[in-house]
Amino acid sequence: MKSKKGLALAAVASIPLVMTLGNSMLIPVLPTMEKALGITAFQSSLILTVYSIVAILLIPVAGYMSDRWGRKKIIIPSLIIAGIGGIISGYAAWKLHDAAFPIILVGRFFQGVGAAGAAPIVLPLVGDMFDSEEEVSSGLGTVETSNTFGKVLSPILGAALATVFWFFPFWAFPVFCLISIIAMMVFVKVPPSNESPPPLKEYIKSIKAIFKREGRWLTAVFFIGGLCIFVIFGVLFYLSTILEERYQIAGVQKGFVLAIPLMALCAASYFAGRHIKESKPLMKWVTFVGLLLLTAGVSVLAFVQGLYILLTALFISGIGIGAALPCLDALITEGIEKEQRGIITAVYSSIRFIGVAAAPPLAAILMEISQKSLFFTLAGMSFVGICCTLFIHPEQEQREKGRPKPNTI
Repeated sequence: MKSKKGLALAAVASIPLVMTLGNSMLIPVLPTMEKALGITAFQSSLILTVYSIVAILLIPVAGYMSDRWGRKKIIIPSLIIAGIGGIISGYAAWKLHDAAFPIILVGRFFQGVGAAGAAPIVLPLVGDMFDSEEEVSSGLGTVETSNTFGKVLSPILGAALATVFWFFPFWAFPVFCLISIIAMMVFVKVPPSNESPPPLKEYIKSIKAIFKREGRWLTAVFFIGGLCIFVIFGVLFYLSTILEERYQIAGVQKGFVLAIPLMALCAASYFAGRHIKESKPLMKWVTFVGLLLLTAGVSVLAFVQGLYILLTALFISGIGIGAALPCLDALITEGIEKEQRGIITAVYSSIRFIGVAAAPPLAAILMEISQKSLFFTLAGMSFVGICCTLFIHPEQEQREKGRPKPNTI
C-alpha cells in the first residue's frame, strides 16, 4: 500500500516539475532568443508573462471544475493542452524565424491554459489522497520540492538543450507532458465521491463564507506566496542577464550558476516539508524566519557587485523561500475543507502566477534604473511579507468563529 501511495505521489509531483520546466527552462535562453528573433529584453520577458497571465485568469475556473468533476479529470486534459502549446511554440521557432515571435506567444497562451488546470490542482489532490494532516504536510513538501527541483534543473537543462538549437526547450516540454500524463493514468487512482457537487450558487456562497470567516490569514498567506515567487523570478531574470553581460558566463556553465540559489531553495523545501508535520504554529514561525532570511539576502544585493558575494546572498535568500513555501501550501490545504479546497488553492496558485508574470518585466524596468532600485524594491516587499506572517492564525480564527478544526480525508 505504501509503495502504491509513493508511486501515486511521484506521479502527482511530476506535474509541478514539468510545468516549472516548461517556463523556467526558457530563462537562460532569453538572451539568445532576443538575438535570434531580433526582439528586446522586454519582449522576451513577455514569453514568460503571457503564459502566466493566461494561467492567472483560468486557475480559479479550473479550481471550481476540479471541485465539481474531480481533480484527475481536469489535470489530464490540461496536460494535453499544455503539450500542444509547446508544439506550436517549437514549430514557430523552428520554421518561422524572424516572424516566429507572435506565434510563439500563441503557443505560450495554450501552455498557460494547460498550466492553469494542471499544477494548481495538485495541492488539493494531495489533500484528497492522504488520511492524516502529517501525511498531507509531507506530501505537500514532496510536491514543493519537486517544484523547486524543477527550478534547479531548468537553467541547466534549458541551457544544455539550447546548445543544440536555441528552440529545443520548446520541443522538450511536450515530451515531459506525455510522461506526466502516462504516470497519472497508470498510478493515480482517485476513488469516486459519494457526494453530489453543490449547485453553483451554493458553492459561491460557501466560498464567500470562508473568506468572511478566515479572510485575514488567507490573505496573508496569499500575499506571501505571491511575494516568494515574484522574488524568485525577478532574481533569476536579473541573474540570467548579468551573468552574460557582466561576467561573460553563458551556456551550460550559466545554467549551473543559476542553479546554485535554486538548490538551496530545493533543499530547504524538502527539509521543511518533512519536519513541519501538522503544527500550524510551527508553519507560521518557519515562514517568519524564512522571510527574515529572504529580506536579509536581497537587502545585501542592493550593495554588492562581486559574483561570489552575490551568489552567497542569493543562496541565503533561496533557503528562506524554500523554508516558507511548503508551510504556506500546508496552511492553505489543511485549513480548508475538501469541498472548497480546489477553488481556495486555485486562488492561491493564481496569486503565485501573478508573481511569475509580473517579475520579469518589472525586473527589466527596474534594472534599467539601477541594481539598487531592483533589490530595494524586493527587500521592501519581503519586509511587508514578514509583517503579514503576524496575521496567520488559522486555528485561532476557527475558534473565534465557533468552527471546529477541519478534518482532512
